[in-house]
Amino acid sequence: MTTPKAERPRRTLSKTATGIEGFDEVTAGGLPKGRPSLVCGAAGCGKTLFAMEFLVRGAVEFGEPGVFIAFEETENDLVDNVASLGFELEDLVSQNLIRLDHIVVDRSDTTEGGEYDLESLFIRLGHAIDSIGAKRIVLDTLETLFGGLNNQAVLRSELRRLFRWLKERGVTAVITAERGDGALTRQGLEEYVSDCVVLLDHRVNDQVSTRRLRIVKYRGSLHGTNEYPFLIDEDGICVMPLTSTSLDHGTSEDRVQTGVPELDQMLGGQGLYRGSSVLLSGTSGTGKSSLASHFAHATCEAGERCLYFAFEESPTQIVRNMRSIGLDLSRHMSAGLLRIVSARPSHYGLELHLATMLKAIKEFAPHSVIIDPITSFIAVGSANDAQAMLVRLVDLLKEREITSYFTSLTQGADTLEATEVGMSSLMDAWLFVRALETNGERNRLIYVLKARGIAHSNQVREFNITSTGIRLTDVYLGPQGVLTGSARVAREAEERIGIAMDILQAEKDKVLSERRRAVIEAQIFVLQAELSADLSDSHHAEQERDGVIQEQSVSREAMAKSRGHLELPANLT
Repeated sequence: MTTPKAERPRRTLSKTATGIEGFDEVTAGGLPKGRPSLVCGAAGCGKTLFAMEFLVRGAVEFGEPGVFIAFEETENDLVDNVASLGFELEDLVSQNLIRLDHIVVDRSDTTEGGEYDLESLFIRLGHAIDSIGAKRIVLDTLETLFGGLNNQAVLRSELRRLFRWLKERGVTAVITAERGDGALTRQGLEEYVSDCVVLLDHRVNDQVSTRRLRIVKYRGSLHGTNEYPFLIDEDGICVMPLTSTSLDHGTSEDRVQTGVPELDQMLGGQGLYRGSSVLLSGTSGTGKSSLASHFAHATCEAGERCLYFAFEESPTQIVRNMRSIGLDLSRHMSAGLLRIVSARPSHYGLELHLATMLKAIKEFAPHSVIIDPITSFIAVGSANDAQAMLVRLVDLLKEREITSYFTSLTQGADTLEATEVGMSSLMDAWLFVRALETNGERNRLIYVLKARGIAHSNQVREFNITSTGIRLTDVYLGPQGVLTGSARVAREAEERIGIAMDILQAEKDKVLSERRRAVIEAQIFVLQAELSADLSDSHHAEQERDGVIQEQSVSREAMAKSRGHLELPANLT
């Protein structure tokens, strides 16, 4: 019975990790194990270095011995050429981890009568592989081996035979080849018989060189198909495997401070979300770098690392300038919490800038990154190229939950709420600073254009750069409009004087009122006394009248009685 397709275990191609930074991520594991891979490109693109690093990383990091067969350079030349990259080939050779073999192919010894074959090469390769138990092998370069052959039939037959022999030995092989006219290689056949084809390119645009890598084909495996910039430095090759097709990065609920307490209040009272991308845009001289330095200072004060990419000032100049506003960045640099990387934008191409920044981010592992300013990249390429490069950088920082702080220079008053590289839609928070010129003064204003997920202020604040840092103040809003600077100070002084006069007048009115109350109360007291006297006199008068009336009544009664006693008897009349 046939197993349903959904239940069948998925077979995957076995791969050999190269150890080359970024390349294994692009190829989802490395080169096909036990199969030949072709690395092709023009002169100076890094083919030999790629192949050598493949061997060295395999021996050192994965314990897989390797053989390097050179048809052009001698063993001593190879040792000297890669020593600057930290590859100690002599030590690896002495430990039987790598074997170097230089094979000289003399064109005079080459015949085309059908007797030419690679049997002697196979014997030599087999001996080299068996002598150290090699798992990896490099042939550099293929053109030298077949340079004396003009018979295409013989050439194609021997090429196929070489690749088949390598597969039968089960070693993972890297074969380098030079770029041909209209084809990936000189012969135009190597790319077809190889299981994996890697194309290296070294191009120069506007006097700026850039190296790029592309996986042309990879049998039996999914792989990245874009062009990826790569960097060759003291550590070897570093491939930039960033893409911008994914939006599945995580988010954090933690908040980080901006370094300006009043600005944190404008951002919901707690600052920014960790891992968010912040854009600070404005015209020249509005304090963007000062605000960015406050953010770096706050990050380091919290015991976290900050990586500052500056494209207009040197590290010493930044440290000196920020000291004038009360920020001692040198202290954080000495503590290993702050690293300032300065470079002119024109020093590299955009892709190389991206690769360089990625390498620095991986090495330093910062909690926050500052790019000051992003508009400098327009000098290296077009606005579209700069935007594409920055999108990839933003995606990387978000994926690692690194809080990013970008400054952007705007030009002219008609395009203030816009960025030169069109990055505002990618930003989680957008702060804008501008200068307002009134009454012979130029004052700075700041406001929050957007802050995703944060209940932010809609107020315009004035900020001053002082010897103790940046301080935000409320602007004056009144019938005369928005007042800043000395006009705001004067208006606030007028208001304070007005309030003081109102208070003084109120005190005066209170005193007068108290005086009137006292007079009225005195008048009331006098009237009440007069009333009381009148009432007392009236009461006395009533009492006297009642006494007179009583006396009169008594007198009448007495008179009545006296008249009764004076009457004569009747018989005496």
